[in-house]
Amino acid sequence: MNTSTISRPERLNAHFDWYHVARLVLTSRAMDALEETELYPQKRINYQFSARGHELSQVLLGSLLTQQHDAAGAYYRSRPFLLALGLSIEESFAAALAKAGGFSDGRDIGAVCNFPAHGRATVLPMAGEVGSQYTPCAGWAQAVVYRRDVLKELDYKNAIAVALGGEGSVASNGFWSALTIATTLQLPLLFYIEDNGYSLSVPGDLQTPGGDIATNLKSFTNLYVRDGDGTDPGEASALIKEVIGTVRSGRGPALLRLAVPRLCGHSGQDTQAYKSQEFIDEERSRDPLDKLYHYLVPALLSEAEWRELDLAVHHEVQTALEAALRRPDPDPRAITRYVFAELKPDGSPDLQQVGGLAREGQRFSPSSDEPQPEPTRSNMLAAIRRTLEVELRINPKLLVFGEDVGPKGGVHAVTMGLQEAFGAARVFDTSLSEEGIIGRAVGMALAGLMPVTEIQFRKYADTCTEQLNNCGTIRWRTANRFAAPIVVRVPGGFAKCGDPWHSVCNEVQWIHGLGWQVAFPSNAEDAVGLLRAALRSNNPTIFFEHRNLLDNAWARRPYPGDHFVLPPGKARVVQEGTQLTIVTWGAMVQRSELAAKQAGASVEILDLRTLSPWDKEAVLTSVRKTRRCLIVHEDTSTGGFGAEIAAVLVREAFFSLDAPIERITTPDVLIPYNVDLMNAVLPNADQIGAKIRELVEF
Repeated sequence: MNTSTISRPERLNAHFDWYHVARLVLTSRAMDALEETELYPQKRINYQFSARGHELSQVLLGSLLTQQHDAAGAYYRSRPFLLALGLSIEESFAAALAKAGGFSDGRDIGAVCNFPAHGRATVLPMAGEVGSQYTPCAGWAQAVVYRRDVLKELDYKNAIAVALGGEGSVASNGFWSALTIATTLQLPLLFYIEDNGYSLSVPGDLQTPGGDIATNLKSFTNLYVRDGDGTDPGEASALIKEVIGTVRSGRGPALLRLAVPRLCGHSGQDTQAYKSQEFIDEERSRDPLDKLYHYLVPALLSEAEWRELDLAVHHEVQTALEAALRRPDPDPRAITRYVFAELKPDGSPDLQQVGGLAREGQRFSPSSDEPQPEPTRSNMLAAIRRTLEVELRINPKLLVFGEDVGPKGGVHAVTMGLQEAFGAARVFDTSLSEEGIIGRAVGMALAGLMPVTEIQFRKYADTCTEQLNNCGTIRWRTANRFAAPIVVRVPGGFAKCGDPWHSVCNEVQWIHGLGWQVAFPSNAEDAVGLLRAALRSNNPTIFFEHRNLLDNAWARRPYPGDHFVLPPGKARVVQEGTQLTIVTWGAMVQRSELAAKQAGASVEILDLRTLSPWDKEAVLTSVRKTRRCLIVHEDTSTGGFGAEIAAVLVREAFFSLDAPIERITTPDVLIPYNVDLMNAVLPNADQIGAKIRELVEF
């Protein structure tokens, strides 16, 4: 190699323990070598993402994240960084080998990491999508500011968040959303970009113009930008120390781009055929391990001491691998655990290690599912607002945010007056990015807050599907190490008119979204109880606010009191009957009630109220009594939740049925804008009534 380009220091950077840095860089290199040459070819591991070429700068970064409330969002090439934070070699191998323990107890890819704090930074649960780490880091950074400045928790002083990513991730929605959040709010967030020139096989100049995100962002307001060589120990250590100090000092976010070589394929199966031999040779000439050797020998270590360290590391790595190989495989009987929060055998909560109010020890006053109704009735809109107001008052860790929820009070006026009452730190507007709203909420929940987000209309949630899916599965993916209980308020459904954008229900998507509680109240009283339960829950909740019910006279009920809580999974018997059971929810409860009166039959109506979990036993009990069932919902027919209910009834109540199970739904079309067309596709009382008579007479 050409040693003339390697800096030989007059004095080592005194802010780093260079012997420890060398040990960790050698450890990472030895682990990659074992995986690349033995474990992956032998098919003992199924994925291999080498960090060769990235080790030095990651170890330097990790060694400075020593504040107990620091957090980082990593990606699949971040193992050296985790080693610097205290991850053991054996645990890392166990994750790659899908053995018991590891990051996920064998549930997720070994490179998809998470790491509760061990005296250093917490590594937030990674997801598989490129760029999904950024907005949760922004949420953590905002939570740091909130806990420091509003809650006056002094141990959050100087804490920061760091989002690690490659040059390909700077093209992602998450990167730009987090950048907007961090710079507009001047949050303590470092964007740490490792630029190896290729996102898998796609060169960097197709990810950002000119292939250099630092150059392109130098004029970005409120962003401190630095750029340098991540393979040079002196330069890299100085830059990392500088930007960490800048962010800790309260000057706002920073971005550091470090050029590094990728001395391997993207993953174990990548041959790098898209790179020329000249390019590969140039990458090898920039190997940071060689540069670290010349930086430390003889300034800190003799050649003999370096060789001794290298041999000791290889022995330690081999010993740790053998220990990981001896671990048992995960227990298949436990694989369905931790989709939701669980209890221990003694009845106490089986709490996650990181995230949520329960982990924080938050206590609430006693609650009851018995309403204490006031004399006057309230519409659903006012009932939801009042519930938010009460919970904001008693829980200082609750925050409400979304587009237009501040001074305007929300496009549906649900949050009217809340910012004035509780301040802009607790009720605030966001930038126009649903990815940013939900990803930020995830980071806040992981930092111990209760975020309550508003997505203006159900269809708009499509743009944050990635973050919603990842939020729901955090507990399962990390085997109960992490959880992010948030509440997502989602108005939707038809109103005075319809259209394909504002009138969508599609609630079934979030029932398919593992780990989510899905609440769908039909009236003001239930809305209070279900929302308060969600705001105190240790699980994330989709709270569906049907637009037609917000000011619907039928949906008005007396406010049931500040202690009223409805546990999820408990259906309401709207009316009792003996000839037919209608199972429904949301706006179809009112129409089913009217249809039953018109039909002149003895109809039992069940309002499920929550769809995940749903009250299967109540449905089975009712159908076994009436021996007939009609399922009514506004969502489309194919794959709608009614199909799941019908499947359960066929399996568990088949011999109790005297007639076929029937469904009335919206056909497989979007809700039209023309009012007559809208009414033609929505289930209506006449249609439901006719089906009631048909089934009773069957």
